Amino acid sequence: MEVQITQIKNESAAAIIDLVLPIQQIEFKVAITLSDQPDLLDIDNIYYKNGGAFWGATSEGKLLGTIAMIKFSENAVALRKMFVKKEFRGKELGLAQRLLENLIIHCKNNGIEHLYLGTVPVLQAALRFYERNGFQKMEKADLPAQFPLMGGDSVFYQLSLK
Repeated sequence: MEVQITQIKNESAAAIIDLVLPIQQIEFKVAITLSDQPDLLDIDNIYYKNGGAFWGATSEGKLLGTIAMIKFSENAVALRKMFVKKEFRGKELGLAQRLLENLIIHCKNNGIEHLYLGTVPVLQAALRFYERNGFQKMEKADLPAQFPLMGGDSVFYQLSLK
């Protein structure tokens, strides 16, 4: 299967919502709605405006996974919206790994030295994935003041790219 990873914008909002919400609500039973995530309806402004980006992994015109970043300071970003459809997860395809590596390359090429993320404890496989990729767990109190918090997040990580 051939997968392309490209930057996506507002025109992909419906496909992004169709990917993200079922994973959050049905698969992982996270109590979050579209109204809790207005960023999904305004990708161009929320993600791209200050130097961030949003990528989609597609095959045969179907969105299989996403990853995004919000730039919140000169050299730091918040990793957001990392989701891969269940049937495309795992080491065989390596889709999550490819998405993350794509974002890290973009960061390094653009002088970004720190990646931060917030997530929820129920996403155990995601937590292991981040840890395997060198992310260090941190306390919420130690996040940079400008870090854009998401309501339900209670587990935080950072990765230094220096």
